[in-house]
Amino acid sequence: MTTLTILVTGGSSASGIAVARALGAAGHRVLTVGSDDVRIKAAAAEAGNGATPLVSDLSSLDSVRELAASFRNLGIEGIDGVIHLVGGWRGAKGIEDQTDEDWDSMERSAVTTLRNVSRVFYGQIEASPHGRFAMVSSTTAAAPTAAAASYAAAKAAAEAWTLAVADGFRRAQSGTAGNAEAPTGQHSAAVIFVVKALVDPAMREAHPERRFPGFTDVEELAAAAVGLFEQPAATLNGQRILLAT
Repeated sequence: MTTLTILVTGGSSASGIAVARALGAAGHRVLTVGSDDVRIKAAAAEAGNGATPLVSDLSSLDSVRELAASFRNLGIEGIDGVIHLVGGWRGAKGIEDQTDEDWDSMERSAVTTLRNVSRVFYGQIEASPHGRFAMVSSTTAAAPTAAAASYAAAKAAAEAWTLAVADGFRRAQSGTAGNAEAPTGQHSAAVIFVVKALVDPAMREAHPERRFPGFTDVEELAAAAVGLFEQPAATLNGQRILLAT
């Protein structure tokens, strides 16, 4: 098995810990990123398997560039994949009470962070023989409700950006992007994991009376993330992978 270097963003979350743990257990080198030093160190320790905690404000392009530059101090010339788990939730009663503050928050967390990370690391992922970029979206993006308008619109924008990344990989690796060299075949892929919502053990413990119908367990998401690196890029690229049940 090839050992890959994979960046997990939103690493302090329950899903970030689960994904980092699963990727490390699969033999990969994991860099897990959060915005708070104490929290990301605790998350990396919980994930185990040698996960390396790093701090960055992913809503700042300069901060993401500094993050990429810091990899050289770790002896890393390039990464093979990004599992982007930065998100958030904002809801309201309907259209009229969708606030600017909620939109700004969703745009920053769901769209700006993804744009920054994909722009900074695009070249490395495209160059990797096993390059993968993945984000987590919601079923709400394809079936928006008035109450979740800001959330759904931000997720839809993030999906569109990710599909554009997939198109970039496709063009670069099919010889249709003006490359002078002969194409080597599709080896990088950008995908979208689609869930209704995520659930983790702490949520189940806090609400033992709830059944969380249709929710995706963070361990299922983690297994799907590992599986990305075990499937052909040509099959994966540009796919919306439904994990909701």
